Amino acid sequence: MRVLRLFATLAVTSAVAAGCGAGGGASSNTIRVGWQTPWATQGQIVQVLKRTNALELNGMHATYAGFAYGAPLNAAALSGAVDVIFTADQPAAALVARGGRWTIVGRLMYNRVSVYVPPRSSITTVAGLKGKRIGMPFGAAAQREALRAIEGAGLNIDHDIKPVNLDMSQQVPIVRRGSAASWSGVDALAGFDPVPAELQAEGKVRMLHTSNVVSVVMMSNRVLEQHRDAAVRFLTAFRMAYYYFARHPKQTGGWFVKDSDLPFSQKALDISASVEPNASALRPEDVRILLNQAEIQQMRDGITFLHDHGLIDKAIDIRRFIDQGPASAADARLQSEPQLFNRVAPTG
Repeated sequence: MRVLRLFATLAVTSAVAAGCGAGGGASSNTIRVGWQTPWATQGQIVQVLKRTNALELNGMHATYAGFAYGAPLNAAALSGAVDVIFTADQPAAALVARGGRWTIVGRLMYNRVSVYVPPRSSITTVAGLKGKRIGMPFGAAAQREALRAIEGAGLNIDHDIKPVNLDMSQQVPIVRRGSAASWSGVDALAGFDPVPAELQAEGKVRMLHTSNVVSVVMMSNRVLEQHRDAAVRFLTAFRMAYYYFARHPKQTGGWFVKDSDLPFSQKALDISASVEPNASALRPEDVRILLNQAEIQQMRDGITFLHDHGLIDKAIDIRRFIDQGPASAADARLQSEPQLFNRVAPTG
């Protein structure tokens, strides 16, 4: 029942968050953060920002609005209710494609997306999905990556499979009601962590394919134009928070579970974080918040795939919406003041 209860609060969380952070806006020392309450690793970093002095050490204060997934987070960004958001590459592209005056300012994390089947399913390879019904959250990066994997296995995604639109909340009861050999209505599912990680930790699914999606930090252009120094100081605190998380995974995992009221196990959180190099940083310099060229190209390839297959109407060059100047300035500050990393501590 752990994962079933996970979704009981999501609709309420989004409804409450929609009214949060709407007043005011970024200033020289205050910023409004939009985050995704069921999203692990990102969630632990938010908790460090909330519950330690990382922002205070950089002369910053933040307010927080939590959202169940990327679409309402994008709506808040478009309405001007938040100043910085943590999001995956596909919602980031959707935000700027809709005319949002937002910019990618740095790297958030790798998020694992997966295609999975019942533990004793007769399907053993992605190619074995031919003719099968596959549940996936339409519009999410998990859908895109599942389709890319299926095409890479030599199948025609328009004719050889039967996609079914199932968001993560709909997937959980299907797995729960099914057996170790089969699920009612679908033969396989595709989704994004931490829900598949929790199901995997409980032995309820077997992975056919996994890949990593690049997730990013975005800021309002207004912040970058009017309060660029605040952007630098926020990203400095963000990198400091990442290092604290890497050294305190159980503490920050507990904070995340408590704040989001979602029953993820530490094992599931560890599985989710295992794909992110920053999560195992041994030294402050191991934490990277700058996107490299391979990650930027990965985002471009994903957008190209969506456009080529008619899943989005407008092709955009994501490079036009990246400004890593503030993140570079944050790195430079921490290189000159490395002692800041070790001054991060809980505030209550």
